[in-house]
Amino acid sequence: MLLRSLSAIFLLGAAFPIWADTVWLNNGDRLTGEILLLDGGKLALKTRYAGRVLIDWKDIDTLSSEKPLLIKRSGLDSQHSRSLKAAGKGMVRLQNGSSETVPLASVRQMVPPRPLVKDRIWEGNLDAKLDMERNTDSKDEWKLKGDTRVEHGRWRHVLSGQLENETKNGSRTEDNWELEYDLDRFFTRHWFARASLDQQEDEFEFFTRQRSYGLGPGYRFWDDELGRFDLIAQLTRFQLDSVQGDLDFNAYSLEWDFKRLVWGTRFELYSKAQLQLPRIEEVDYVLDSEFGLRYRLNDWARLSLLYELDQVRGLGDTASDRHYLIGVGVGW
Repeated sequence: MLLRSLSAIFLLGAAFPIWADTVWLNNGDRLTGEILLLDGGKLALKTRYAGRVLIDWKDIDTLSSEKPLLIKRSGLDSQHSRSLKAAGKGMVRLQNGSSETVPLASVRQMVPPRPLVKDRIWEGNLDAKLDMERNTDSKDEWKLKGDTRVEHGRWRHVLSGQLENETKNGSRTEDNWELEYDLDRFFTRHWFARASLDQQEDEFEFFTRQRSYGLGPGYRFWDDELGRFDLIAQLTRFQLDSVQGDLDFNAYSLEWDFKRLVWGTRFELYSKAQLQLPRIEEVDYVLDSEFGLRYRLNDWARLSLLYELDQVRGLGDTASDRHYLIGVGVGW
């Protein structure tokens, strides 16, 4: 009896597939899967049989979807649609209480909306670089850099860090690590408060250890399947340790966090930066910034290109440190 009941449940589930979105192409083909987004003339569709595929918007005859979508049309404000229904050639029917049939050519963007209160969203990236030189000098360098974030309800946890090690002719020339944890509490769809804790250690710098604690408001301009843009201001307390003495001071800081998918979901532009204004006479400002591009090979593998610029201005002089990272990574 139990086996018969389980068999009935399995057959019932098989009769109602998970993949509810359907795309009809101009050549007569039909694809089923999950619509991820439309942007830049590319529709990203996640299929069970081929993974994530990109379809030229102009090659689509019509489509249907059972999930809510935020739709942007030419010359109009964004509008919500509870579902999409197939219509005539080159048309689609928007369902949201009333029904409206519109040309596909007028639709520029489709993004699944994200609610303010989320059950759980987990995402992150880990990039790795390995450089081995065997010329006049023997040099080995490796670097790991990653971040992850978990959102649930009105809370967001962000953890980021990096490890860097370099040896030249058998002697270490770089050995440092950094770990930062941010806790965000959202009060509205855009405004939130952030508390931060950061620690760095570097054996080859004058200040071998750095700790900082920050607190301040943040503003989220957008956060959806296409990317995000956050701006955060904080009052931060720094504690620097060295063999010749310690230094404590406060600083004002401004930070941004930007990510944007382009060409469907194939490329990802991202940037993070923090500008600090220490309340000491010796330092005017400290800039820690990075700008990168990731190419998504599949749902988890990435090729990455990263440019880092660290800059310190003080006592009438500016010191800059630039790094380039070309490597592979994983994302989730």
